Amino acid sequence: MIPVPHRVRWSSLLSCYGSAVALACATSAGAQGFGVNEIGSCAIGRGFAVTGAVCNDASVIFWNPAAAAEMKGGSMLLGEALIHVDGGFRQDTTMQRYAGNVPTAKAPHLFLNSVDGKVAYGIGVYAPYGLTSQWNDDFPGRFEALKTSLKTIYVQPNIAYAISPDWSIGGGVIYGHSSVELDQALDLSAQLVQPGGPTFGQLGIAGGTQFATAQVTGTASGWGYNVGIHGKLSSDWSVGARYLSHVRFSYDNAKATFTQDATGLTLSAGNPLTGTVTPVDALVQGQFSGTGALTPQGASTVIDHPWQAQGGVGFTGFSNTTLSADVARIGWSSFNTLPLNFSGNASGSSRVLLEDYHDIWSYRFGAEHTFKTGDMQGVVLRGGYSYAQTPAPDATVTPLLPDMPRQNGSIGIGVPMAETSMLDFSYLHVWTPGRRGRITERTSEAQTAAELNSGSYDLQANVFSLSLTTHF
Repeated sequence: MIPVPHRVRWSSLLSCYGSAVALACATSAGAQGFGVNEIGSCAIGRGFAVTGAVCNDASVIFWNPAAAAEMKGGSMLLGEALIHVDGGFRQDTTMQRYAGNVPTAKAPHLFLNSVDGKVAYGIGVYAPYGLTSQWNDDFPGRFEALKTSLKTIYVQPNIAYAISPDWSIGGGVIYGHSSVELDQALDLSAQLVQPGGPTFGQLGIAGGTQFATAQVTGTASGWGYNVGIHGKLSSDWSVGARYLSHVRFSYDNAKATFTQDATGLTLSAGNPLTGTVTPVDALVQGQFSGTGALTPQGASTVIDHPWQAQGGVGFTGFSNTTLSADVARIGWSSFNTLPLNFSGNASGSSRVLLEDYHDIWSYRFGAEHTFKTGDMQGVVLRGGYSYAQTPAPDATVTPLLPDMPRQNGSIGIGVPMAETSMLDFSYLHVWTPGRRGRITERTSEAQTAAELNSGSYDLQANVFSLSLTTHF
């Protein structure tokens, strides 16, 4: 076997590992980037085109805070979306496809609203950003990311005011709480034997020799706001707009831990390091305890959850039918660079990562029909379609989130449960064209997608949503 020198530049392990940490703090699936639009079954069923032609439920606190003043009495919406993502990566060199291993995610939401004259008071608890990307242990990109989980909850008190019979304004402060987890494999062959020296790979250790798994967990809180305006242009036409601000999360208390993975490598007798048959795993074991470099480390980064601006129109000129169209702009350019700072043994490896995301447009269309007679009286049928650009440049399509342009098609149904309650169900399918991407880190602005990308990602998703609305 290849003799392995004992002294290792362990800080290089943490530097390599850290470059994935900060990126993982800000990536997952849902709308685009790490956004999640799956809030309220009515909105999902209508393709998210509900800012001008609002749903008759308390989820307007998120979709257009102003419209809360136009509801009657009190109302509550309790719901959850189940999001299942399927995807994989096909490597150029082997043509082998590696399937993702993403668990079904849950996006719960709760809204309460009460109208007193011209004023409405309410509160919303919802998850506008998050989800998880996860791969199997044989995935060649596991050294970039094995699992990434981002969970963010917003709490929004809301006040809306009817400034005239046809127009209202509203909004509220947002408190956000976010948690992040990253699991990543560490490759022994890529590490330096000593400062300025060769790597283990240059000494004969095969690429993809996993000797450890690293995990980072952290939490953060932030503040923002959500405001809107809604009104009628005529008896058949309504318009609305809303702005959800960016929220900054500083993950100052993140913790990195490391678990040793057996390599099974053995140094042969007569090697220049020990001179005797020696397991490689025994040589590195000391780095995981005591004063070793792979003991728990502190880390921090700052992530801006982007702003959203959305406007739309609704038409109700057809009997018992609502047609709607919205356009949204999302400020993903805040995810341009990411600072990464270590407070432990890797403090000298702090750096700024390059992402270069850009702002995007999303186009949304919906339709809804309510049956007023017959056996289906009170039942509501919905349909929707939306398209979203990708914020990720060609050089930033990674295992953390292989983002690509998406089309969404949805259907929904609302069934009255009593005079004051409605049960809403919706289904949404996400399909994409696929996109070329990378499984290694980008370390310089000079590196192009042609140099980095080594395969193709595919992605689709199915979303099931159930909401219960009660008016009182």
